[in-house]
Amino acid sequence: MSINQSGWRPKMTAANGNDAAPTFTGNRALMLEEALIFEIGDTSTTGVDFAEGDVAGSRLGDLSRKAPIGLAGLSEPETIRHYTRLSRQNYAIDLGLFPLGSCTMKHNPRLNEKVARLPGFADVHPLQPVDTVQGALGVINELAVWLIELTGMHGVAMSPKAGAHGELCGILCIKAALEKRGEGHRKVVLVPESAHGTNPATAAFAGFMVEDIPATADGRVDTDALKARLGPDVAAVMITNPNTCGLFERDLKAISDAVHDAGGYVYCDGANFNAIVGRVRPGDLGVDAMHINLHKTFSTPHGGGGPGSGPVVLSEALSPFGPLPFTARMADGHIQLIEEETAGDDHPDTFGRMTAFHGQMGMFTRALTYILSHGADGLRQVAEDAVLNANYVLRSLEGTLDAPFAASGPCMHEAIFSDANLAEGFSTLDVAKGLIDEGFHPMTVYFPLVVHGAMLVEPTETESKAALDQFIGALRSVAERAKAGDTALKSAPHFAPRARLDETLAARKPVLVWKEPPLAQAAE
Repeated sequence: MSINQSGWRPKMTAANGNDAAPTFTGNRALMLEEALIFEIGDTSTTGVDFAEGDVAGSRLGDLSRKAPIGLAGLSEPETIRHYTRLSRQNYAIDLGLFPLGSCTMKHNPRLNEKVARLPGFADVHPLQPVDTVQGALGVINELAVWLIELTGMHGVAMSPKAGAHGELCGILCIKAALEKRGEGHRKVVLVPESAHGTNPATAAFAGFMVEDIPATADGRVDTDALKARLGPDVAAVMITNPNTCGLFERDLKAISDAVHDAGGYVYCDGANFNAIVGRVRPGDLGVDAMHINLHKTFSTPHGGGGPGSGPVVLSEALSPFGPLPFTARMADGHIQLIEEETAGDDHPDTFGRMTAFHGQMGMFTRALTYILSHGADGLRQVAEDAVLNANYVLRSLEGTLDAPFAASGPCMHEAIFSDANLAEGFSTLDVAKGLIDEGFHPMTVYFPLVVHGAMLVEPTETESKAALDQFIGALRSVAERAKAGDTALKSAPHFAPRARLDETLAARKPVLVWKEPPLAQAAE
């Protein structure tokens, strides 16, 4: 068996946990050892033979390749097997519970996928004449109405394509509103420690200065410290509710009133809206702008870099400054797409556009399907079940793992633990790696930063009690091993296709180019 480029072999361990002799292939039953594509084929052959062409010259000019491309040539069966074997090493929501906190990796109902693939949705083009896409525009408009109703807000911008993109949209609305008032000198945005990490980045990107607001011992915003910092230079507060500690910000209405009295605006990060949808309307708490991650609250696919969707709901004070385009239902029932050329003088305060077109049609279709299939009462139950599941995890494990905010009352959709009570020398990383051996993707680790050695678990509302019990049992087992000083955890995972690597070194010095190993090494 060859040693791979990093210089180590995958560890062979039998099902009973004892070390076993390595197999000739490197496979462990159906856990297939897959080499790099360069180690399967070679660069001197291809999987398809072409006759030499007799075309004189090339139309590529000086863009023609000057050197061999260096890719391995594989036959079709070799190619299919390679990527199929790699796919078997992916963990997915279709395999098991995904406990990532602050990410809401819930099940995506297949009904949503079926509707999104219907003709007229799947093949719609943004440059089609408006009269030919009335159904698609109707979906955008109806979803917008639901989002406004569920949040208690005045308007909504549908075009932002992700949560952070939505944050930028909301902050640009605030910036435009301040400039309209002649208060462009307000350049400070206050961001609590319990907010999402993208909040300060977004404010800085938009040209604001960011100042932190501390958290209290119970994991919530220090309201007194926030009020004390308000002044004529403060443009807005960016607050996450429920916050990243998995707790509801009970003082949000008082915070909003204070910010408004000081002349600022309130931006709420709505990434965790799934914990309160149908139960709490952010507009009633004084929020001026809030993005909604459709993949978190309304089940559209999440991860892999997109496609995302982050509509932004706006208060009456900020709606005039929202971006174009948006949909409007005319008196005759016709859906009009309000663009620059159709806006006329009706929307003089818009800050412009966020995207070239109108948003993520596939995500809109999936989200509206999810909403209509649940109904208002079903969406309320989604929040209730998400909170119930998280509290079940919290109370089941608080005697095993340190739960820093367990005394603060019920958590919302996610439970937070720390490594405070593990044996000396053991950390959150050891627990996370040990969980891989139990067949689970690890929870979010070392976030939020306000908790040392944080372990943030979000079970979501789509998990059954049986699934939660299995996860709780696995995490409890690993935690007890870490508390007992089980040194085997220091080298976990043992049953994964690859052993633990130095993640810091890998991030700082990634090996991005494959090099053929020396002959002596390859012969082993």
